[in-house]
Amino acid sequence: MIEARHLRVLRAVASTGSFSAAGRELGCTQPAVSQQMKALESSVGTPLLVRTGREMRLTQAGEALVRHAAGIIAGLTAAEEEVAAIAGLRAGRVRLVSFPSGSSTLVPTALAALRAAHPGTRVSLEEAEPPKSVELLREGDCDVALAFRYEGAAGAEEWDDLVVRPLLTDRLVALVPEGHRLARAEGAVAIGELARESWIAGCPRCRGQLVEVCEGAGFSPRIDFATDDYPAVVGLVGAGLGVAVLPQLAVESVRPRGVRAVSLEPSVRREIVALTLPDLAQVPAVTATLDELARAGARLSAAR
Repeated sequence: MIEARHLRVLRAVASTGSFSAAGRELGCTQPAVSQQMKALESSVGTPLLVRTGREMRLTQAGEALVRHAAGIIAGLTAAEEEVAAIAGLRAGRVRLVSFPSGSSTLVPTALAALRAAHPGTRVSLEEAEPPKSVELLREGDCDVALAFRYEGAAGAEEWDDLVVRPLLTDRLVALVPEGHRLARAEGAVAIGELARESWIAGCPRCRGQLVEVCEGAGFSPRIDFATDDYPAVVGLVGAGLGVAVLPQLAVESVRPRGVRAVSLEPSVRREIVALTLPDLAQVPAVTATLDELARAGARLSAAR
């Protein structure tokens, strides 16, 4: 196997004409140059230099190897510089997948801070709800996935093979029209008090959680509308067409006009996390992205 350090010695000998001059150029001794040249000739299985008086002359094989050495060494140098830039966060790319309410609350703050600190790091963003976002991570189609899971829900082990970075805890709140009888309730409202209402349901996972909570309170919600679009949920509630339960993060991601957010009893919370693969967690740009997402989550929690 040809080693890059041997090629550098060969080029130095070819350009200076002697082992001693090559040693001075490379900052090593003449015997060290001689030893490395012998190792290179042993690797390729043919002489590369012949001595003519006090100078060294390249053989035909030596000339061929020197021609290729320039490109090889240049390529290695470029690779070393690029890797050093990535390791030093002067360059790099991170593919981020987030659910919509995370995209409009946590992600902008985190990415703005990341760009300010490391302008050479590029981040792309796509949207997907869990479990799809987690599938994209495992399939290699993204580097970081924002996801959530509800407290006490089954399947807590589904992330055991991933690096889990907690960001914040998000509680569910009820949305009612401003003129609703419970709009100005003091303290938390028992979800059973909404048993006779028309319901507007959110994303499939949130919809499943709503049904589970309502059934735990002794009733099945009458879902008249279902949409993944949070502004649409708020608009339907504001128009008096029903009530809804949404994560607080989702409410903060839109302008809730004509509605009131009411605390619920029993309290239902979900954990917001950033996920990545163990190997990706060692990549500096991914680590920096996780750090900024965690800071964004801490700031949002403190502001509540």
